[in-house]
Amino acid sequence: MIRCLKTIGTAALAVALTAGSASAQTQTVVNFAGYVGLFQDLYTKAVIEPFMKANPEIKINYITPGNSAAILGALRAQKSAPQIDVAMMDVTLAKAGTDEGLFDPIDESVSPHLKDLHPLAKTPGVNGVGMTFDSVVLVYDKTVVKEKPTSWRALWDPALKGKIALHATPDILGVALTIMLEKMAGGTNYNSNVDKGIQEMMTLAPHVMTWDPKPDLWNMVMAQQAAMGVGYNARAQVFADQPNSVLAASVPKEGTMFQINDVVLIKNAPNAASAKKFVDYMLSPEAQKAFTEAMFYAPTNTKAQVSPAALERTSAGQMENVLNVDWLAVAKIRDQVTQEWRRRVIPLSR
Repeated sequence: MIRCLKTIGTAALAVALTAGSASAQTQTVVNFAGYVGLFQDLYTKAVIEPFMKANPEIKINYITPGNSAAILGALRAQKSAPQIDVAMMDVTLAKAGTDEGLFDPIDESVSPHLKDLHPLAKTPGVNGVGMTFDSVVLVYDKTVVKEKPTSWRALWDPALKGKIALHATPDILGVALTIMLEKMAGGTNYNSNVDKGIQEMMTLAPHVMTWDPKPDLWNMVMAQQAAMGVGYNARAQVFADQPNSVLAASVPKEGTMFQINDVVLIKNAPNAASAKKFVDYMLSPEAQKAFTEAMFYAPTNTKAQVSPAALERTSAGQMENVLNVDWLAVAKIRDQVTQEWRRRVIPLSR
């Protein structure tokens, strides 16, 4: 009798394992390439987990190659046999990837939410759409910098020499700072020529302790390893809210720049149908609201009902102070600017 029960139990377990295996096999895995660290943690909680709960047949596997340039590099390497289905990156690199034939277009057949997106979320010539808006700010240690900085010239403060952390080009933060300095130096054609900005960067370089903040600028300031740098508003807002935080952010009087992250669908992706379903949810009012309130990125869907308190802390509250940058024009000179940084700017650092 005991042997019989054991046999029945073993058989039942085998059936359960077989059923579980079959269930796992029917679940589609969508590989999504996104930013690492804080973004990954909050986007997973606010958007990916609710999507998977509502769509148990789809699993989102979050892959972290690095920043936008690293994500595009990974997609280029996989062009002949894509392993990634969906990715995010700044709009200039989304343009580059579009020109290289890496992405399928996202239209209303993919997501009916496109009709509700802010006009800036749809860039002509780019096979991608805006999933988040952000802005560029000064990030600083308020225990070291006692008064809120009001100008980008605060980066040259002699008291901060050797305590500045910056992201070098081709990272968009390096490009954005160069454009802002071009404008401040009197340049009027900063969408296609940043020679004056490069010269300004050459004078700033001796103040810089690192061009590649690790783990990132925000954590370096939080750990008081750096006193100031150039970063994104959304991340700065989250870190500023942490207990006993020393981090603060400021939009200088000379203005800021709007930064757009696009979501793209990879051409010949292995799980295109499920990837499109995920993109549709990413652009929905509920997903946009959830992520804005979690990380203070401005929503791209105009129907997202974000709380006024959260919206005020996003880049949406800085629109009147935004420099008019044509990011597609900038994309054409991005490689040239990167080479100029490597040749003339970075060698002058400490």
